[in-house]
Amino acid sequence: MTDGVKGPASYFPSIEKKYGRPVSEWKDLIRSSPLTKHMELVTWLKTEYGMGHGHANALVAHTLVEGDAK
Repeated sequence: MTDGVKGPASYFPSIEKKYGRPVSEWKDLIRSSPLTKHMELVTWLKTEYGMGHGHANALVAHTLVEGDAK
């Protein structure tokens, strides 16, 4: 079981299936938001798009980490 995707990315297939958008679109929305803090973005996804906490948290965490790598 060590070969599977781990961390926030492990949620991506179920996010795409449940919410009908590719992860790249969600990440673009997060990046284009005027919000910058992790929990603000999580709350925004939950409120505006009806996303569950775990899914919103995974997307925001993964997106913000990518932003730090630039």
